[in-house]
Amino acid sequence: MTEATVQPRPGGRSARVRAAVHRAVGELLAEEPAEALTIPAIAARAGVHATTVYRRWGSVAQLLADVATSRFSGDVVVPDTGSLVGDLERWTGDVATDLADPDVLALMRATIGSGPEGGSACTADRHAQLGAIIERERARGGKVPSVERAVDGLLGPLYYRAIFSGEPASGEWARGLVAPLLAAV
Repeated sequence: MTEATVQPRPGGRSARVRAAVHRAVGELLAEEPAEALTIPAIAARAGVHATTVYRRWGSVAQLLADVATSRFSGDVVVPDTGSLVGDLERWTGDVATDLADPDVLALMRATIGSGPEGGSACTADRHAQLGAIIERERARGGKVPSVERAVDGLLGPLYYRAIFSGEPASGEWARGLVAPLLAAV
């Protein structure tokens, strides 16, 4: 007798449930304030039982962090223009465009407001993207700021403007953040 190896099914019910729950979160955030998000409301919208949602995510905060991590992973492509200035200008413009989307803003505000992990879920991939841009320039022999300095000089103003000021950041304004950052290097 041979032993059968158990392989997870790609797609399958688990992926369908995750997609339905993520979609339900987005729809509910577009319709109602974040405070109205509850596991039973999300489950009902997704067409699954609330215990399924509790078992997989445990809380609204954990679910929002998962949705944000999924949403903010890979949504902005790391450019390779051949220069640090070009890469950072294109990247900041793309991030500003993404942050101007009302659905993105609603998800960010809800996720950040849900608990300490929320901010990280909204920014972790952006930090990694900046790190990749900076490391590529370092490998080319260029002078670069630290990732932390780039986060403070680029993401800080972009996220502040998007989340707190209510003023959309134009691509031109965002690209203008690059020169002062690099002048300090």
